[in-house]
Amino acid sequence: MRLVLVALLAEVGYAVLNISTMPVYLRFNRHMGEGLITLVLTSYLLSEAVFKTYTGHLSDRYGPKVLMAIGPAMSVISALLSFLVPHTGGDVVEVLSFIGLRAIDGLGAAMLWPAAYASVGSSVPDKRRQEAMSILNLCYMLGIALALPLGGFVNVLTHTTWASMLLAAGLFAAVSLTVWFGIPDIKAMASTTAPVEAGFKEFIQCFKKIPGYIILAIVIFMGIGFPLGIIKLFALGQFHMNEASFGALVFPAAITMAILSVPLSKMGERIGKARSVHLGLGLCSAGLVVISLGAFLPSLRSASVLALGSIPIGIGFLLAVPAWMTSVSDLDSTKRATYLGSVMTAQGIGAIIGTPIGGFLYRELQDTGIALHLGRSFGRYMPFVGCCLCVTTGWIMSLSILHERHSPEEQ
Repeated sequence: MRLVLVALLAEVGYAVLNISTMPVYLRFNRHMGEGLITLVLTSYLLSEAVFKTYTGHLSDRYGPKVLMAIGPAMSVISALLSFLVPHTGGDVVEVLSFIGLRAIDGLGAAMLWPAAYASVGSSVPDKRRQEAMSILNLCYMLGIALALPLGGFVNVLTHTTWASMLLAAGLFAAVSLTVWFGIPDIKAMASTTAPVEAGFKEFIQCFKKIPGYIILAIVIFMGIGFPLGIIKLFALGQFHMNEASFGALVFPAAITMAILSVPLSKMGERIGKARSVHLGLGLCSAGLVVISLGAFLPSLRSASVLALGSIPIGIGFLLAVPAWMTSVSDLDSTKRATYLGSVMTAQGIGAIIGTPIGGFLYRELQDTGIALHLGRSFGRYMPFVGCCLCVTTGWIMSLSILHERHSPEEQ
């Protein structure tokens, strides 16, 4: 439960800072365009992806507690330093400063997540691991879902675009202190005599051993990256919402996910990890089809249709992601964090590819939509179309990559 609390607070913090606050702050306070905004966000994703394999190896070798404490502490500093970046009208120095600070956030997240997943995987017996991963996955997804209304509410309450950065800094501080004083030491997974290889080299070694998992992670998260940087700008621009009303739209979905998480994890345990991934990605694909049709059919361009399509997406991810992470965790218990870190690196690579492309489509295809007599909404919806294509491709790939495996305990 303490690990769950750490995971939830950490993800709320990272999502408040980098998904909820930063796009709006950079757009309306720093007057940057969507291209620069997605570039700044990509630096966070790139740093997280580059370091996750290496930090996963360090967690296996030295134990996860130190990494889980230091990572969020670094993000306290990066959040506060964001206020000190000079207002220079979006010149090179200002943009590079935000890129560097978000890269620090990415390193902090890279230190936290492989260690957290490995800690949870090591804290339960094999037959309970999928349920435990489901709860941790819920923290990840619920953290993102709660961050959007929470960050928006704080900004609306204070009539600013930056107050939620202080909230994020406070959450990171709480995480670091909770880990340091509240989480017992967890033994290292691998021999301390194992060499610590460079992150990219370690990633290549893992790719040779589990290429299907790595490729699938890249494809799926490339799709997730398409709307990642513009989701809040999309709601504000397409539906003319303010931050509070957008949060009100997201919050019920977050609560529903929390309620369904454990029942769906138990369902996943009954049908098996591979089938859970297959079914979950299929549901995600179906929901994205509903949303993506808004690019071509004006009658489907409403917040209610967006919410309707989000239902199977939420259920699908609650089924697929914990089963997916459990499958990776079960590949080799002595390299649990290393493999998890490598797959998370692949996920980050996918998001890095998808995020700037999504920002480009959102910005450049609005005029194309006017030329096609489909309106600016055509361009605003195109990141969801890209997401749909990638997730559907990943679903088809998963049918041949993931098959049911049994742990030694089950055998």
